[in-house]
This record gives sequence, C-alpha cells and structure tokens, in this order.
Amino acid sequence: MSDKSELLASLKIEREPETDRGGSKWIALTLIALVLIAVIATAGWSLTRGGDAVAIRTAIATSASSRSTAGLSVLDASGYIVARRSATVSAKITGKVTEVMIEEGQRVEAGDIIATLEDTNEGAQLALAQAQLAAARSELAQLEVRLRDARRIDQRNRELAAQGLVSEAVRDSAHADAEALAAQLEAAKESVKVAERSVDVRQRQLDETVVRAPFSGIVTVKAAQVGEIVSPLSAGGGFTRTGIGTIVDMDSLEIEVDVNENFINRVTPDQNAQATLNAYPDWKIPARVIAVIPTADRSKATIKVRVAILEKDARILPEMGVRVAFLGEDAPAEESLKGVFVPRQSVLEDEGQPVVFLVRGNQVERRAVTTGLTRGDRIQIVAGLTPGDRVATGPVSELSDGAAVTIGD
Repeated sequence: MSDKSELLASLKIEREPETDRGGSKWIALTLIALVLIAVIATAGWSLTRGGDAVAIRTAIATSASSRSTAGLSVLDASGYIVARRSATVSAKITGKVTEVMIEEGQRVEAGDIIATLEDTNEGAQLALAQAQLAAARSELAQLEVRLRDARRIDQRNRELAAQGLVSEAVRDSAHADAEALAAQLEAAKESVKVAERSVDVRQRQLDETVVRAPFSGIVTVKAAQVGEIVSPLSAGGGFTRTGIGTIVDMDSLEIEVDVNENFINRVTPDQNAQATLNAYPDWKIPARVIAVIPTADRSKATIKVRVAILEKDARILPEMGVRVAFLGEDAPAEESLKGVFVPRQSVLEDEGQPVVFLVRGNQVERRAVTTGLTRGDRIQIVAGLTPGDRVATGPVSELSDGAAVTIGD
C-alpha cells in the first residue's frame, strides 16, 4: 500500500501559488492603464493648445535693393552693355599665320604676343641689309686709312716744296689726292648711315610679323587659325582674314540706352541710376549718367545716353541687354538700400526695442531687429531678417515667443 502511495506522489504536478499568479496580472493591468492615461493626456493637451492658437496674417520680407526704385524712378529705358575700349587686332603686313596664342575668354596683358606670321622673307631681307651695312663700314675703314696716308704725303710734299726739292705740281697733286679721299670718306659715312637705316627698316618689318596685344583685356573672338593669310586690308576676297582676334577691356564697360526724345528732359549728366540685367532680374546695379549725346536719331526719334556702371562684376558682359531706371533727386543713397522691407504693422515696439514675429511652421519666433527707412506702409529692416522670411503682420500684440498660430488670409 505504501508503494502505491509513493508512486502516486511521484506523478503529482507541482503548481505555483494562486496568490503569485494574481499579482503578475495586476501589474500588467496597471501598466496598460498608465499608458492609456498618458495618451489621453497628450491628446487633450494637443486639443487644448490647438484651441488656443492665434489666427494671424503674414507677409514676406522683400529685398530693399529690389524696391529701391519704387516710386523714385523718373524714367525707365532699355539698352545694352558696350565696351568703350575694344579692338580687333590685326597684323600691319600681309602674311601667313604660323602660330596663334590666344583663345576666347583668355586674359592678355598689353604687349603680350598673340600671334606670329611667317618671317622667312623678312629675315632674309634683314640679313641682306646687315651685310650691306658691314660692307659700307669696311669701305669706310679703308678710306680712313687711305686718307691718313694721303695727308701724310701731302704734308711731306709741302715741306719738300718749301725747300725747293719738289715742284709745285707734285705738291698740288698730293693735296688734291688728300682732299678727294676726304670727300670719299664723307660719302662713305653717309653710305653707312643709309645702310643702318635700311637695317632698321628690315628689323621693323621682321618685328611686324609678331602681333602683340595693344592693351590689357579679355579675348572675345579668335578670328584666325594657323595657315591662314591675314592682311590689314580686305585683299584676297573671302580667303584673307583681316584680324587675329578681338580684345575687350572689361574695365571700360558701360551702358548705352536710347531714350525717347520726348522724355530726354528727365535725364541729366551725373544723374543717379539703377541698372538691371535681363539675365539677372533680381540684381540691382548702381549706375550714373556719364553724358547725353548731343544728337538725335531721326529714324527712331531717340537720343543716346551713356551710363557708367559703378560696381564692376565678372557677370557683366558686352552686348548684354539691360534696363536702366533713372532716379529722381530724392533717391536714397545706395548704402541705405540694404536689408529688407516689411509692412509697418509687423514691427512691434517692446521696451524701446523693435521686434517682429518670424513664422516657423505653426509657431512664431520673437526676433529683435534694427529698423531703417520708412517708405509708405513699409519699413526697412536693416538687420535681423533676410529676404524671403515670413513675418506676422497682425495681431502682433497678442503674440509671444513660441506661441501657436494658424495662418489666415
């Protein structure tokens, strides 16, 4: 009997206490309840915050320079960028190109070699002139020696004639020989000068086979290639080039505009202006009137006006289209046209410090700024904002840093 009891006891399954199972279940339920409470609280806070959001109106800060001519331009006219100093460089002589040392866009300095021409004939002519000069100098040296000898003979015959040892005929003959050699020497000296001038001419002709830049600038056109014939004259028809390349002095760029003669009274020399390139419509370039050309074009009823570009920039290129706004006398100085313009109602005075509220998504950020000019219903922000920033325009008195907002119309 005892054996059966032990056998049944070995088959019994041990179970955990009921109290332990109940405790784990309560812990799990407590954690779930806390999570639900946190979610409900977050949702309620979000709903409450959304309900307190302030409806605002906004505006975009615009560049001060882009508005610099608003209401200040007395006349607008279109024209082109031109170079006052531009040259198509050619050789002084007709010849075949042996080397071209320029490319479009390359900068050259005054005196730089830009091309060379074939110089075989000029070199040979120079060598011939130098040989003729050497022969003239050799003949001159011979005459100098002969003249010195003739003068010694003349002097000796004079002394002998004074002693009665030679006749006057011999004396006169020796004197005549010396004078003739002296004349030949003078002629030889002139021949040497002529030969030297000939060498100079041949040397210049040789130098003219080298084409140099007349001034510093940028190469805009490369017109000739190796092997082509170039000439300062348009000889030879279409097979002869008249230039090596075109060089433009970029420092001499200015604007030429055609102004209708009915409005030319609005333009005066030294008048301030503002130029806008067609290629860069958002870039305002300060300018000034150089001169009003005192003649009209009867076919177009226009008068040409030269305008100086006050700020040089590599983006300004010859023949670009440009529009010029001629400013009135009340135009502000260029240094005052920085920063941005915003509506006046977007600026709030806070203890003497002007501030704006910058819109960041559904919130606003309080931003201290520095104000400048006031132009109509807009005010200049010199520091604190950049073009494109969105600011609140009302009601700014109800806003605070970090406040939730909704953007209205």
